[in-house]
Parts: sequence; structure tokens; C-alpha cells
Amino acid sequence: MPSDASAPTTTYRALLRNREFAGLYVSFTLTVAASTLSGFALGTLVDARTGSPFLTAVSMYGATFATVLGAMTLMSVADGNRPRRTLVALQCVSLAGVAAQAVPGLPLTARFALLLVLGFFQSLGTGTRMGLLAEVVPATAYVPARSLMNITSGGTAVLGYALGAVLLRHLTPQEVFLTAAALTGAGLAVVAATARDHSIRPPRRPGLRQTWTTNRTLLSRGGPRALLLNLWVPNGLIVGCEALFISYAPGHAGILLAAGAAGMLLGDLTVGRLLTPAARARCAFPLRLLLAAPYLLFALRPPLLLATAAVFLASAGFAATLPLQERLLAVTPAGVHGQVQGVESAGRMTWQGIGAAVAGALAQYMTPATAITALAATSIALTLASRPYVRMTIAGGV
Repeated sequence: MPSDASAPTTTYRALLRNREFAGLYVSFTLTVAASTLSGFALGTLVDARTGSPFLTAVSMYGATFATVLGAMTLMSVADGNRPRRTLVALQCVSLAGVAAQAVPGLPLTARFALLLVLGFFQSLGTGTRMGLLAEVVPATAYVPARSLMNITSGGTAVLGYALGAVLLRHLTPQEVFLTAAALTGAGLAVVAATARDHSIRPPRRPGLRQTWTTNRTLLSRGGPRALLLNLWVPNGLIVGCEALFISYAPGHAGILLAAGAAGMLLGDLTVGRLLTPAARARCAFPLRLLLAAPYLLFALRPPLLLATAAVFLASAGFAATLPLQERLLAVTPAGVHGQVQGVESAGRMTWQGIGAAVAGALAQYMTPATAITALAATSIALTLASRPYVRMTIAGGV
């Protein structure tokens, strides 16, 4: 951690006065906006060409499956001793990939290949960015910093989809890809101007062997394994519930999705900004239950207003990731924080894709309401079964 780790930078305003954090924050926001716009444009283009709901969904969310490849192979680059250079290089790859999507007449196979490549390198970029985050802010400010970035990510995604819908009324998908490339380029410029290499990182040779060694060590310990399980699976199962909103309420899915986004933002704001570390640790288990319990109401097919309230309340439970992430860093060595956060993020995104796929498969054989209820019940059962192991890590065991 930086030498000024005792500095009182736990408010959002104070964090943004930190030039390096502000640079990471702005570049992250621009990257999320670019990813949202390019995903929306690609989904629109694929739908127009194929008319396939499956291919359209894969085009919008398929990159999440590539993130696990980054976590398994080269995520150790996130802890290299030249993080600025690494992040700039990865941003350059992202810029090239998004710009390539703007090529007119590009075959769909090439577009899907680009999507997977971008997902792979974006996962490495996330690990590198979060590794830097753990170094440029004091330990006491880590959760507020992640909270601010989570809030911005959710809000930017919502606005990005709305903006994408407006732009596609006046622009072609290729022109929207160019807009996304411009945003990616702006994010690259901000990173290059504000990020710096940190001398506290030991010299190391990142690569496949280093990645596997760190991952094996991480997953062989009960504490980190339990934390990762609770960061990945309940989250993914509830995203699966959200993936069924269109099937559950075709005319009102937008209302349910908006309620989910609002609940998530409120939860991150409350837990990240208003609670003390001790309070965050105490609320981790109730929040994981809150994430799933309201969805049990869907078994009764509640009226829209009650269903919307349930989704809003449940989505506040996504804030459980903050105390769990905080504890995960506390039980892992500082020298691998970038890789650990990259693995956590990649696993969480992959499980969101798995959750959506499982939900869709269940809904083929039962009603959407029943599938939502089953996913929520499974999430609760997992949270209850793993509670002793998570409590042990929060109490200080590993």
C-alpha cells in the first residue's frame, strides 16, 4: 500500500482529489461506456443479419466467457512491475479490437472471434486496473473506491444502453462502433497521462506458470476459496433470475431491470460509503441472503408493483461483494492483489453468463417464475452451507 495509508481519503470527493485514482476512475468509466455501446451495436447488427435470439444474446454477453481464459492463463501480468505500461498496452489492444468491429462487411465469425479476444484482454486489463487501485488508495479507502466504481459502472451501463438505442436510430452500427472506439481511445489517453509504475512491486516474470502457481495457491486455501465461491455463484444465480425478466413479463421487463439497477446502486452507495469496516463485515451474510430471498415471492406470481419492489430490494444485496472483496484482499499477499482481483472479477462475470444459461435452460422445462424461484432457493442454500467458512475468514482465519 502507499506510504500515506493513514490519510483520511475515505469520501468520494477526497478519492477524486487523488490524481491517479481519478485517472483510473475516468478511464474505467469510459471503458464501460465503450463496451456497452459496442455490445449493443453488435447485438443489433447480429439480430438484423440472423434473426436469432441465441446469437444476439451471445454477441452481447459472450465476452464474459472469455474472461475466465484470462484468469487461467496470463492474469499474473496484472502484478508485473510495470503496471502502467501493461495497462496502456491492454487499452491499445481494446482500441484496435473495437475499431476493427467498425469494418463494413466483416463476417460474423470474425466479429465473434474479435469478441472473444476482447473479453480475454479486457479481463487482464481489469486485473491490472484493480491491482493499481489497491496501491493508489489507502487500505481504509479501498471499499469506498470500489463502491464508487461499481456505482459508476452500473449507471454508465444503463445510460450506455439508452444512448445506444438513441444513436442507432440515427447512425449505423459501424458508426456506433467508431463512437465506442473514440471512447476507448479517450480512456487510453487518460491512463497514459495519469497512471504510474509503482516501485513497491517486486520484479517478477509474469506468464502461464506464474498464473497457475498463484491460482493453485489461492484455490488450495479454504478461506479464499470460500470467499470466491460466495463472490461468484450467488451473484451469477441471481443474474440468471434477471435474465428471465423478458420471459416472465414481456411488456414490463424494462421496469424490472431498472428496479434491479437502482437497487444495486443504492446498496453499493450505502455499504461502501456509510458503513464502517466492522459494520460491513457484519452485514455480509444478511446481504447475501437479501440478494436471493425476495425472489422467492415469484413463486406466487406477484403483481408488477410487488415484483418490482422485490427486485429492487434483492438487488441491494449485490453490495455483499464489497465486504467479501475487502476480506479477500486481507487474506492474500499484497504482491498478487492484481491477479487475485482479476480472478475474482473474471470468475464473477463468467458465473453471470453461466447463471443466465442455466436460467434459460430451466425455463425451457418450467415456467419462468418457477425457474426464478429455483435459482433463488439454490442461492440461499449455498449461502447457508458456506457461512461457517466465510465467518472463519472474516474472523481472521484463512
